[in-house]
Amino acid sequence: MKRVPLFTLLVSLATATVWAQQAPENANRLQAPAAEVAPIGAAQAPSSPDPSLQSSEMETATSGGALFLDVGDVLDVRVFDTPELSAKLRVDSQGRITLPVGGTVEVKGLTPEQVQASVEQRFRQQQILRDPHVEIFVLEYATQRVTVMGEVKTPGVYPIGVKRSVLDLVSIAGGPTASAAKTAVLTHRNASAPPITVDLSGSLQNAPPPQVEPGDRITVMRAGIVYVVGDVGRPGGYLIENQDTITVLRALALAQGLNKTAKSDAKLIRNTSAGRVETDLPLKKIFANQVADPKLEDEDILYIPVSGAKTWTDKGLTSALQMAVGVVIYGRY
Repeated sequence: MKRVPLFTLLVSLATATVWAQQAPENANRLQAPAAEVAPIGAAQAPSSPDPSLQSSEMETATSGGALFLDVGDVLDVRVFDTPELSAKLRVDSQGRITLPVGGTVEVKGLTPEQVQASVEQRFRQQQILRDPHVEIFVLEYATQRVTVMGEVKTPGVYPIGVKRSVLDLVSIAGGPTASAAKTAVLTHRNASAPPITVDLSGSLQNAPPPQVEPGDRITVMRAGIVYVVGDVGRPGGYLIENQDTITVLRALALAQGLNKTAKSDAKLIRNTSAGRVETDLPLKKIFANQVADPKLEDEDILYIPVSGAKTWTDKGLTSALQMAVGVVIYGRY
């Protein structure tokens, strides 16, 4: 009889003990109890969120910023360590995806996390995989789009993959133009929801920014503009931002004030339904606070004429000065 070394005998006994301890765990891993798998069958995932869910549960489902899936969306279904079951699938007109193996799964109205759980359950229920690990990535939101229009550099329709703010979408559209106001109007797809005016300047930092949902429309408003022309320091057009009212004195201040040769009376030219209307403005009385400072409106024109007497006086002083300088220079030679 051949003698077995003591060391080899001890190793064999230890290995047998470990295998005996892991045998129940291995048996459970290889044979999943049927009672733990919720049957899918005809009662598949609903095509829309269950109305019996409370609003708090719905908020929890989308708290990570995920949006509900819809028809036309493209999903990347990845099955860990099983590439033959992975595929890029588009949601069909009935709100379903067809897996390479396992049939169809309802996904419309669900989040990617909910679809992931449904696919894993389908693999277990049909005994395709015992312990599946599935990841769902949304490659394209076909219907999740937002329209950005108005005073932006690149107006158009933009896809929205996660929840974004109005400022985010305005930035994606190239930002506001030079004539844009500091306000935008957010109109929800739901017609019953009233439009929301959003401050783009960020001055309302304590107010929570409204979230943009698929199908919404963002309109960046155009700032009003008034024109100051004539005998002023800097003629031109000046924006009325944030729909603030601008008065005659404020407009003159923006235009760097009156020149020395400006007349003390001005004209306000305003476009009305009946055509252009001219109004005389007594600047001297407005400066002296003897009359109210008129408010200007969008497209108003403030014209400051040149005073003839001041012009001739200024020319006379200039001529006299030139003559005096000429005499001095001539006397030196």
